[in-house]
Order: sequence, then C-alpha cells, then structure tokens
Amino acid sequence: HVQLVESGGGSVQAGGSLRLSCKASESRFTFYCAGWFRQAPGNEREWVAIIDSTGITDYSNSALDRFTISRDNAKTTLALQMNNLKPEDSAKYYCAATTCRTATSACRNMCTRVSGMDYWGKGTQVTVS
Repeated sequence: HVQLVESGGGSVQAGGSLRLSCKASESRFTFYCAGWFRQAPGNEREWVAIIDSTGITDYSNSALDRFTISRDNAKTTLALQMNNLKPEDSAKYYCAATTCRTATSACRNMCTRVSGMDYWGKGTQVTVS
C-alpha cells in the first residue's frame, strides 16, 4: 500500500504563489500516473493536474497556464507549483495515484477521475484571500 503525504499548503493573498509537495512511501509510485485534486466545502472533489509515468501532463481548465505539476522519481515526490492564485483556488488539495501504468491517453483519462485513483493522501489546505 503506497502512502502519500502532502505538504506546502497555507494562506496566501490573491496573485501569490504556493508550492505543494507530496512524498510517496514506495518506489513503485514512479510507475504510476499521479495527480493533484482539490475539494472546497460543499463541492465535489475535482482534478487539477496529472502526470503520467513518462512525464506527460494534463491540466484542468482552471489550472492551465497557472499551475505546473512535476515529479522527481528519484525522490518519489510529486509537486504542484501554483502561481497567480485566486480566491476560488481555496480548497483542500490532495495528492493521488492510480496503479494504471501505461503511458496512454486512456490511463491519463483514468488518472483525472476520483474513482480512478487507488491511493490518496490526507490533503493540505490552501486558502487564498
């Protein structure tokens, strides 16, 4: 069972930046598609950005051009650099991974779905005012 631990959340003013990090407990994480999701009170959990095992990325419309997802396989970490933050970005952010390993569009599509993820962190809060 892969454990995921997020860090880097906090409070920031609109227009500011934050960098979230996620540490995975096992090296097999490097073979998985992984991503960031977020959930605001009263809303469903939604995907923000994903990155597959080869480094191909995809972003939700809300994250495109402002957020950058990356991974360091040597350190089994996942990061999300968030720039030009807006109040509507306020949410709890979750790191997640799916055991889908193939670098295909089908796998990446699964990786954008809450139901497609097999492992979840406990989340880190981001508040933008």
